[in-house]
Amino acid sequence: MSIYADSSFFVSLYLIDGHSREAQHRMAKHPRLWLTPLHRVEWTHAVAQHVFRRTISNREAQQFYSAFEADRKLGLWLEVEMPDMAFETAVQLAKQHGPRLGARTLDTLHVASAIELRAEHFWTFDERQVKLAEAEGLKSS
Repeated sequence: MSIYADSSFFVSLYLIDGHSREAQHRMAKHPRLWLTPLHRVEWTHAVAQHVFRRTISNREAQQFYSAFEADRKLGLWLEVEMPDMAFETAVQLAKQHGPRLGARTLDTLHVASAIELRAEHFWTFDERQVKLAEAEGLKSS
């Protein structure tokens, strides 16, 4: 099963939030998820935002960064570059679905990456991305 997860899914794996239990449940089946540079930068910003909002400390953030890097080194994620056509596909998704679904740039980039990587499933906790992914024939669970 080929699965693309957006950055929010990765965040829920490391920082405890309302979606963490579901993220861990899905990961218990040992899927391999793609990890692009977009994931890494968004994940890092999400952790930094938690520090900014004072929901975690700098020390905790460093622990999350270290855990994430350890998992990368273990090969837990299938690391790939952004697909060559992801940006062009995102433009087409914005034109086709943006007016109806309110899709944002990062929404379309994640779904476009999933399409270009030929994913069958798209995991996210963002309802706007679920609707966009399903509109493109990706399964959301």
